[in-house]
Amino acid sequence: MTIIGFDADDTLWVNETYFREAESRFYDLMAGYGTQKQLADDLHKVIMQNLSLYGYGIKSLMLSMTETALGFMKDRPSARIMEAILSIGKEMLNKPVILLDGIQDALAGLRDKGYTMILATKGDLLDQERKLHKSGMGDFFHHIEIMSEKNEDSYLKLLSRLHIRADEFVMVGNSLRSDILPVVNIGGFAIHIPSQSTWVHEMIDPKLINGSYRTIRHAAEIPAVLEAHHHPKNHV
Repeated sequence: MTIIGFDADDTLWVNETYFREAESRFYDLMAGYGTQKQLADDLHKVIMQNLSLYGYGIKSLMLSMTETALGFMKDRPSARIMEAILSIGKEMLNKPVILLDGIQDALAGLRDKGYTMILATKGDLLDQERKLHKSGMGDFFHHIEIMSEKNEDSYLKLLSRLHIRADEFVMVGNSLRSDILPVVNIGGFAIHIPSQSTWVHEMIDPKLINGSYRTIRHAAEIPAVLEAHHHPKNHV
């Protein structure tokens, strides 16, 4: 029995584009306090420092933008800018959920073939629940797991709770760091679907991955990859 795990952000629906747009608006808002490079470098540093405190998601970005802005404004904080940062975050939370091309048809096809699918994603609990509800995709999944981090230990705990062996598990996602590397390291198989926009934190050198995975361009290719994985002699 094969269980297929799906990432959510930038695998099922558009996400990273909204973050890049929000950061661009932040740089414009803070243009009088530093160059875009200075602002971008500081914001990235603050986000990385805060990951262990705030985790991932829009609220984390809002807090890190606020902290970065206060660092540039020093002893002259601007209420206008603080309100604008809050507005950026609230607008992000109300963005529409736009499914990626072909993903709904791919999941419907896999369900029809009898595959059991789970959602394994990370981020803010409320925001991910909101997006899943808006997407209308929840009924495809036997189990939904919103994780604080996606590493080998978190995947092993997930599989243990669901009584799934690693060699029965296939993970589909856009991030080499979060969706591919830890899964192949524990003995699973992974399918990498690169997204048009990927956060730099999620990028790693593919040469670091020594396990079994395939990179595809479109969700429609997933069934063929699964077939090849199950019956490798038929796909020379």
